[in-house]
Parts: sequence; structure tokens; C-alpha cells
Amino acid sequence: MTDWTAAAMPKLDGKTVVVTGANSGLGYEGTRAFAAKGATVVMACRNMARAERAADEIRADAGGDVAGALDVRECDLASLDSVAAFVEGLEADYDAVDVLCNNAGVMAIPRSETEDGFETQFGVNHLGHFALTGRLLPLLKAAEGVEGVARVVTQSSGAHEQGEMDFSDLNWERSYGKWKAYGRSKLANLLFAYELQRRIDAADDDLGVRSIACHPGYTDTNLQMRTAAESGNPLMKVGMKAANAVLGQDADVGAEPMLYAATVDVDGGAYVEPGGLMNMRGHPTIGRSNDASYSRPDAERLWEYSTDATGVEFDL
Repeated sequence: MTDWTAAAMPKLDGKTVVVTGANSGLGYEGTRAFAAKGATVVMACRNMARAERAADEIRADAGGDVAGALDVRECDLASLDSVAAFVEGLEADYDAVDVLCNNAGVMAIPRSETEDGFETQFGVNHLGHFALTGRLLPLLKAAEGVEGVARVVTQSSGAHEQGEMDFSDLNWERSYGKWKAYGRSKLANLLFAYELQRRIDAADDDLGVRSIACHPGYTDTNLQMRTAAESGNPLMKVGMKAANAVLGQDADVGAEPMLYAATVDVDGGAYVEPGGLMNMRGHPTIGRSNDASYSRPDAERLWEYSTDATGVEFDL
């Protein structure tokens, strides 16, 4: 068991951190921790009203102000146009981004499609973040970073172990299983994170950017309850609530792997996970995801598909 906590984070004065899904759960706790250390946190959220309330709560918890600034901005990962507009706004107002936390996600929802026609879990959890990262790369390359390097931190899940890549039906048009789709999206997160680091390593110049993956373990957040509510099954809501109470760790602990990846001098391509029971609880440590997540052929194929699907090229 490791004992690292957010209290061990360095001072982040002058740093800019972008957190997707910053208004709740892991994103909320991450935002609060980054801001407490002095970072300007860009809260990239779909629902502006909820995001503004979350920012107000963080300020109130800090006695009316936080050490760093909170910049609430709209970014709907289910819309490639929204992602592009969000990045255009940042480019107008910021010279650099030191950390990007690809945190937002949806879990095990009934099949639906994004604005651009992608299955929603794959579209939001992977493709939206792929497009966001590619568009933000110039600002990441321009940053001094944390410990001398900018970070792209991509949040996966232990559910990646149940994910399988089927490139003949990535958007689940022939058949759909909501948990299988979630697992695939989380496996895609890892394939992307590791392939991004390979491409950074292969670049002619030192880009000053690292790609790191993480997962929070089993954490008590509103993600489970939203999943239960959208299922329409009252028994699922009861089961999720009980599981969260018995098995779930607090969201501030669940956010630690993301915070660790963003601020500790870890290698690019690392996988940060809880170091406790079955890697589902406890403070962060460096671990290893499943073998499928390290498949280079699958990673390259997914990258090519994602580039074509989003129209976003990475300047590497």
C-alpha cells in the first residue's frame, strides 16, 4: 500500500490545467486539488449551470476564494464542433496548457449517438478526448509543464479488462451491450494514451509532453447513480447505491491517480492505479493494464480510425 496523497503535490502557481468533466466526481475533486495548489483550472464541462455551481462550491469550501483561478468553459465531448470551439477559445486566451486531464465520461448507458453519429460511449470517452488532445497539442508543447514536462493524463477504468476491439463495428451498429461498449471505450482510452507516448518518443524533436494513463479504482461518485437512473431499472439503483456504500472509496481518494500522473515525475506511457486491494482501492502506484491495451497493431488501427473520424491530425 502506498501513502501518497494530494497534499504531496507541488505548488502549481502559474500553471494551467484543463480538466474535462470538472463539475462532479473525480473531475470536481481533481479541480479542487489543483486549484488549492495554485493552478488556474479550466473546467471543461458540458453543462455550464452545473459547472458554475461546482466552481462556487469549491470557492465556498476554500472560504470564498482558492489559491488558483477557476475558469468555467463549455466543452461538449459529444460534439466535435464544441471541442473545436473550446480549443479556439483557449488559444485566444492562453499561451500554454501545462496539464490536460481527459477525465469526463459516460458509463453503461442505453445506446445513443453523438452529434456526429458515433455511439455515445465510444464517441465521448474516446473520440471526443482524442480530438481535444490533438487540438490542444500546440498549447501543451508551448508549456513549461510540471516538473519540466507537460502532461496528457487519460482516465481509464478497470473495466478496460472486459473491453474488446472490433474494428468492423466500433460504433455498435449491429448489436449493442452497454457494459461491453463501456469496456471497449475504456480500452480505447489506454490504446490511445500509450500510442500517443510512442509517437511522442518517435518525434524528431523533444516535445516536452508526456502521455500517462490512470484509473481511479472503485470510487463512490455520481457516475454510478446516473448509470442506474438511465437504465430505468429501480433495482439497479438500489444495487449501485449499496455497492458504493460497501465497496466505494471517497472521490478525493479516487482522484489521486489522476493527480499523481499530472504532478509526479513518472515515465510517459505509465499506468497509475490504486495500490490497495485488487488495485481498486487505496493510494496511487505504478501498475500495468491488461495485455490487450499494449497491442501496437490495435493502437495504430484505432489511431488511424480516430484521425479519419474526427478530422484531427496531431502535430508530432
